[in-house]
Amino acid sequence: MNTDTGRGTADDPSAPERPAPRETPPAPPVTVRLALPTDAPAIAAVHQASRQVTMPYLPPQRRTHAEVTRWIREIVLPQCHTLVAVRGTELLGYAALQGELLEQLYLRPDVRRTGIGSRLLAEARRLRPGGLYLHVFQLNTGARAFYAHHGFRVVAVNDGSSNMENLPDLTLRWTPPPVPRSPRGTP
Repeated sequence: MNTDTGRGTADDPSAPERPAPRETPPAPPVTVRLALPTDAPAIAAVHQASRQVTMPYLPPQRRTHAEVTRWIREIVLPQCHTLVAVRGTELLGYAALQGELLEQLYLRPDVRRTGIGSRLLAEARRLRPGGLYLHVFQLNTGARAFYAHHGFRVVAVNDGSSNMENLPDLTLRWTPPPVPRSPRGTP
């Protein structure tokens, strides 16, 4: 190639050289980490968007983004072990554990069904190896299928009198399988 003119190829020395196609840089990997107080606005945005898209049967949201952010910062983060899934600086979802209760697991609607919820749940199960339980609205068939796929079983049916929305819900539990014991006398 003639570097002075930028022209020429082996087949046609007079043809202008085409720039190489640009490769899209790979997206940063998704990581799961402990939530920080500075994550509260992004967690609140995920919470609100997810509920709106995945639970259209709920009444319209009455709380502002600032109110939900304050709830996340002042209640959820101090009382729960809260995990976030991030890609670079982008917060994709979160899970909040209070003891063995999986209090919250929400994803941005555009990242559902990409394995991020499974990653958050796997980390929650790693942190609570004795088991987890959660509450899910009976109408939330998508969440019910997700948790059933991950080994959660219905342990109680509730009429909705114990939740703010007054909607029937289920209590689900995941218990890890028993660890097989080695017969006596074997290493």
